Amino acid sequence: MLISEYLTPKRIVEQLDKYIIGQDQAKHCVAIALRNRWRRQQISGDIKGEIMPNNIILIGPTGVGKTEIARRLSRLTDAPFIKVEASKFTEVGYVGRDVESMVRELMNYSVSQVRERMIKEVRHEAENNATDMILDILIPRSKKMKQNTNPGTAEYERYLRSREKMRKKLLSGSLDDKEIEVEPEADNPPNLEIFPGPGLELLDFDITEMINNIFQGKGAPHKIKTTVHTAWKRFMESEINRLISKDKLIETAKKSVEENGIIFIDEIDKIANADKQSGIDVSRSGVQRDLLPIVEGSQVPTKHGMIDTSHILFIAAGAYNTAKPSDLIPELQGRFPIRVELNSLTQDDFERILIEPENSLTKQYQAIFRSEGVELIFLPGAVREIARFSALANEKMEDIGARRLHTVMNALLDDYLFEMPSEALKSIKITKKMVTERLNPIIESEDLSRFIL
Repeated sequence: MLISEYLTPKRIVEQLDKYIIGQDQAKHCVAIALRNRWRRQQISGDIKGEIMPNNIILIGPTGVGKTEIARRLSRLTDAPFIKVEASKFTEVGYVGRDVESMVRELMNYSVSQVRERMIKEVRHEAENNATDMILDILIPRSKKMKQNTNPGTAEYERYLRSREKMRKKLLSGSLDDKEIEVEPEADNPPNLEIFPGPGLELLDFDITEMINNIFQGKGAPHKIKTTVHTAWKRFMESEINRLISKDKLIETAKKSVEENGIIFIDEIDKIANADKQSGIDVSRSGVQRDLLPIVEGSQVPTKHGMIDTSHILFIAAGAYNTAKPSDLIPELQGRFPIRVELNSLTQDDFERILIEPENSLTKQYQAIFRSEGVELIFLPGAVREIARFSALANEKMEDIGARRLHTVMNALLDDYLFEMPSEALKSIKITKKMVTERLNPIIESEDLSRFIL
């Protein structure tokens, strides 16, 4: 799916603001990077191929919004998106994941994504076809009618009236449990999903498809009995597969990856070699060298064909506690021209995070309590107190950013979550005093806070 012309940098930031508090510089940079992809797609001629993506390195502690920015960015355009951890990769020749696997993973995701879109487009036609196939079994045409389908005959008109009456019953669900006989080939082969081991994903054929094809035509030669509902679902799946062009599916998915794909590389600081003189853990540099051609732009083999990575947007992120971006090899640094440092979250940030985003934590817990018939109310003073304890916990222990809010909220509401459902619990008001009484003993106890928070 191409980026909409209406998705300007300002509108991108507005959408990110709904879910991410603060980090204005980071949102500014990614908005421009995303818009530049649309701008490139409007250009014709050789110069188009020369315009490289604005790859970004996000620098900041855990829990400040690095991953969320990238994830929300992909959702704005429904672009193929995957998150990988750089620390999980190994240099070519060592046991472990090779860096090219992230491109194959991105392509597989895109295929699934495009297929879901195509299913929506053909679903109505597939449903009608499946219904007609069931009706053909329930009300078969006579031999005479098969030879002569003249709509003017009385027999044919009676047949149509009977068919429409049966269609209404079928659509109402009253025939779901009725048993019918279908041809063996109407029974789909087992839906096997094969996850190849290291190296097998490079093969130029689909192992899953090959295995499933073995089962085609297998089974008993006689008709099999099944319910109308089950048969309809099988016919439906068969029609969807028939109506969706595999070639078009792969072509569309490939274009989506190459033009709009986003790969988020987390923990990139873990492959930076801070001690260049020691020669310790040389595989870090090896992973960087393997990563370089992919970020630069190269052809990566997948089971769906070669993928050009030249215009995939790479967003890298890391805390850089023991290393710095300059510890990456110079060539790789040059492929991430935009560097943004994200700020640690303050108490005010925590308070805003709790109430402002559309998916705020308070709204999430209110929805959870509502599922048990309980109204959960957070008073303003309580929200600020929760934010204060969260900031305090991050100061006393390791700073885990906004993730601290989850641990604090769970500690605060744990007893209620355990007691529900309960006739005694219909409405709960969370006050400042309640928060203080529940959380203060935990914060004051160093050992207890480390265990609970």
